[in-house]
Amino acid sequence: MVPGFPDLASIAAGGKRGLARALALIETHEGTAEIAELLDAAVAQSRAHCAGLTGPPGVGKSTLTNALLRDWRGRGESVGVIAVDPSSRRTGGALLGDRARMATDPDDQGVFVRSMAARDRLGGLSDQTIAAAALMRALFDRVLIESVGIGQSEADISLAVDSVILCIQPGSGDSLQFMKAGVMELPDIVVVTKADMGDAAKRAQSEVEGALTLFARDDDWRVPVILASAASGAGLAELHQALADHCAWAKRSGALGSRRAAQEKAWVEEAIRARFGSEGLARANRTKALARGPFTREREIARELMRRLGA
Repeated sequence: MVPGFPDLASIAAGGKRGLARALALIETHEGTAEIAELLDAAVAQSRAHCAGLTGPPGVGKSTLTNALLRDWRGRGESVGVIAVDPSSRRTGGALLGDRARMATDPDDQGVFVRSMAARDRLGGLSDQTIAAAALMRALFDRVLIESVGIGQSEADISLAVDSVILCIQPGSGDSLQFMKAGVMELPDIVVVTKADMGDAAKRAQSEVEGALTLFARDDDWRVPVILASAASGAGLAELHQALADHCAWAKRSGALGSRRAAQEKAWVEEAIRARFGSEGLARANRTKALARGPFTREREIARELMRRLGA
């Protein structure tokens, strides 16, 4: 047992300090019953629309995050941001580059920015990121995850968010790279950044629109391609509208519930695979877990597999 372990109400009442303490407890007491219960309660009480920004390094994700954060706070919406940074090879910690570029008021209790390390996950998100996102979705009106910029290996972002925003930079050849990688199957919204580049930006927009036709989605959502400049503010209104439209469509069509259910299943499977390997996952699929919440379900399955191993 973890003495004095907080619940959602006490975390919310504690403001930034309370949330920071809870996230520290999640990282240091991973796998305990208290953590699993807290996170499952957060999943059950999720209220935020969670968006994820992905794209190659230098495309302007942090600048766009700043712009979205400023606009949401201007509307009075509370915002939680998770900035996933590259990991230090020596300590495994985040390098904090993205967080350092974000302009936030330390006294503003309506915004919370957390830098987290990608660790050894090529997909851009660690297990701690998933847990933090689950908790923050129950505490804020908006949650934004900015994934580490690693190019073609960022599919993990779709495991944690309701809307995937893919950022493309004009004149970089990104559209061809993404066509080869199949990443165009992932985004719900595409943003061509640095729209002030004029013809180059419009050309990139056309290339991306063409690339999107090569991949068939399993739903009827039409992915918008938006020209935007965070520096000038151009295209930000269109991006906000696209997010609102995707959120409304997802709720109306049932896609939001289906996506979150698939995410929760994937969280359990990925955690079991990371700990016990492919054979462990195969055995886990034959293990009956009584818990409904994904984090307690993962814990139950792990305990059963450990019992079978005699550990």
